[in-house]
Amino acid sequence: MTGSIPSELSKSWRARRESLLIPSPAEKPRLSFEQQRAFNTKQCTEEGVWAGLKAAAIAGAASAVPTLVGVRVIPWAKANLNYTAQALIISSAAIAAYFIVADKTILECARRNTQANFDKLK
Repeated sequence: MTGSIPSELSKSWRARRESLLIPSPAEKPRLSFEQQRAFNTKQCTEEGVWAGLKAAAIAGAASAVPTLVGVRVIPWAKANLNYTAQALIISSAAIAAYFIVADKTILECARRNTQANFDKLK
């Protein structure tokens, strides 16, 4: 049998490959209540951080364009808004978006986990 792999060798490679697989965090074996709670907390926090970062990037871009255009077009803005003021306007919009979205996402995830735990008890 030229070109074929012997069955013993293919079985050992398959077993070795399956043993090296790392399960995803969602597929963890049964955890204790405290471990599951810590895992859910970490997962909700990460979800909130990523959602906040996305919102901050969008808000930063959305506030940068009109601010920079306004400074070049509107005479009052050109005279009164220096680089520091422009940066403050843009960064304050991004920071506010980050904290608002991150907070809402974390609370929504925590509420979802609480409802899931409550449904398990029924």
